[in-house]
Amino acid sequence: MDIYTKETLIEKLREIRNMGWIQSRRPGNDGAVGNTLEDLLGIEENNLPIPNAAEWELKAQRKNTNSLTTLFHMEPSPKALKFVPKILLPIYGWQHEKAGEKYPNDEMSFRQTIHATETSDRGFSVKVDCSERKVSVIFDHSKISNKHSEWLKAIDKKGGREGFEHAPYWGFDDLFHKAGIKLHNCFFVRADSKKTDGKEFFWFNEILMLKQFSLQKFIEAVESGHVYIDFDARTGHNHGTKFRIRDKKIPELYSECISL
Repeated sequence: MDIYTKETLIEKLREIRNMGWIQSRRPGNDGAVGNTLEDLLGIEENNLPIPNAAEWELKAQRKNTNSLTTLFHMEPSPKALKFVPKILLPIYGWQHEKAGEKYPNDEMSFRQTIHATETSDRGFSVKVDCSERKVSVIFDHSKISNKHSEWLKAIDKKGGREGFEHAPYWGFDDLFHKAGIKLHNCFFVRADSKKTDGKEFFWFNEILMLKQFSLQKFIEAVESGHVYIDFDARTGHNHGTKFRIRDKKIPELYSECISL
């Protein structure tokens, strides 16, 4: 495995940019753009061998993607309530789409991807409260789509129509601590992509150096609806609550963005 200083890594990334179109090294793989760049750099997956590597990471993405990237996992407070498995799933969950097939007949699901600028068709949204310094999940039964009328009746039977006695939330300080651990300074490489004769090719033609994750910019991204909160729980298993963002919005979370 090649060892880099920050300066030699920048030099190598520029060399790769000047190579133009490069055939994907991992065809058919969703992570092909990152895997191809790692192969060109001669490094192991998710392992950037430079001094102070714990403070830096390497990300690569296709320019023409609108996909969501997981920033980090974090369960809501109050943690003692175990809000997702103890409240959201049993009271606000619905029958799993594979109940009676892959799972038992009574398998329940709570899968929602929500944000601050729009209410989901099941009545969930996100609220940023700067005075209280927290991000909360809001439920409004009046915003539930008519197609979920039977689900609303089920909620009524469980006493959930009026929402939460204690809304689940994430404190700003807790978010900053979690994000500060996960969102290091970053070399962010974006690639044009094309397919020729059924083969994918990348041109790694945009290199950004992102420095100093900003809590203020993160909260602004939550408030403007660019950060999504993703719940994915079913009976007996919570896959974790994720904070996610469109790939192209990642540079906006940092205090400094340098084009190399």
